[in-house]
Amino acid sequence: MDQILTRLAAARREGAPFGITSVCSAHPLVLRAAIRRAVREGGPVLIEATCNQVNHLGGYTGMTPEAFIRFVQRVAAEEGLDRSQMIFGGDHLGPNPWRKEAPEAALEKAEAMVEAYVKAGFSKIHLDASMGCAGEPVALDDRTTAERAARLAEVSERAAKAIGAPLPLYILGTEVPVPGGADHALEELRPTAPEAARATIAIHREIFSRAGFEDAFSRVIAFVVQPGVEFGSENVIDYRPELATELTALLDEEPQFVFEAHSTDYQTRAALTGLVKDGFPILKVGPGLTFALREAAYALDMIASEMVPGYGDRPLAAAMEAVMLAAPGDWQAHYHGDATALRLQRHYSYSDRIRYYWNRPEADRAFETMLGALRGKTIPETLLHQFLPQISAAEAGDPETILISAVDRVLADYQSACGTLS
Repeated sequence: MDQILTRLAAARREGAPFGITSVCSAHPLVLRAAIRRAVREGGPVLIEATCNQVNHLGGYTGMTPEAFIRFVQRVAAEEGLDRSQMIFGGDHLGPNPWRKEAPEAALEKAEAMVEAYVKAGFSKIHLDASMGCAGEPVALDDRTTAERAARLAEVSERAAKAIGAPLPLYILGTEVPVPGGADHALEELRPTAPEAARATIAIHREIFSRAGFEDAFSRVIAFVVQPGVEFGSENVIDYRPELATELTALLDEEPQFVFEAHSTDYQTRAALTGLVKDGFPILKVGPGLTFALREAAYALDMIASEMVPGYGDRPLAAAMEAVMLAAPGDWQAHYHGDATALRLQRHYSYSDRIRYYWNRPEADRAFETMLGALRGKTIPETLLHQFLPQISAAEAGDPETILISAVDRVLADYQSACGTLS
């Protein structure tokens, strides 16, 4: 399946671009939706885990890279998707989870994480060493970033050879959007300047060559740049192709590469299609999927409140509020305003920081209670239309099916934009 990724640049040059959706989530229903779509449409699925979410120490999901792959493969087996149709990617692999530590200590942990990812079976590796550690600037210069990326690439290469696995494909680049979206309202966003992208590519090529990693650099398929898309807590910056023309022209000078588009969540189908056509064929999406899931789950919470005696008044939403207030570390620094603004952001922000809480025991119990309350019951069409007007009566089976359908509607836009995989 990795050959699909290596075909992206050639397909663009040949005038027949296609793309691939990168599903960046560990939520089981999001993964099931993506895998079910792959089974139905007969295509591969690219699943990515991020450094904060999954790492050798467990991440916020509690899963190591090996455990994450086992988890996804269990879902795939239940849905009838063969392992050969799956690509696993590691996102933002670098010192970011430990950036409050001294640089060397953080890098040593990043090395252990990269090794764990490769040995687990991740074949698409995004090396992101752009963020400073303790005592360093927030954003590092290109040379330091490239030197650290090369150091991590050496670990990655060695790990793959140690287990006899195919050598990884790499994503590089320093202009990386904030994982999970910006933490403030956005007004305007300019794409990466072409001269900055050109310099980034050149310095990585130089550093990798000097280190004797020309072979690894030959497997770099994309650089991360800013195409001019992003989402904040309350708004979305839409892709404007005319602003990225000079940047995408750089790909004609560098035929080995395409660009990888981060933070494409909440873009329209037309915008996603434009990104693929223009040279951003790897479309990463995560919070947009869990946002759709939360939206549908809260609707079901209200439906159960209306039609199930004894269920209570939106107990799922109340449980999520309680768990976020009890453990504010994953949202407090990202949301701003008075008490009302903070409450609204906790539940309805595009940044979707609530996704960090679904796997907590209290949240999981409330979620399962909601599902149990609605299983085996027929939701009246009029009630469905009130709270889930986008879901047709034909789609409204058990509550899990409704949730998966909500996520799948987002994935359908991505598949339409990506076209037929070559």
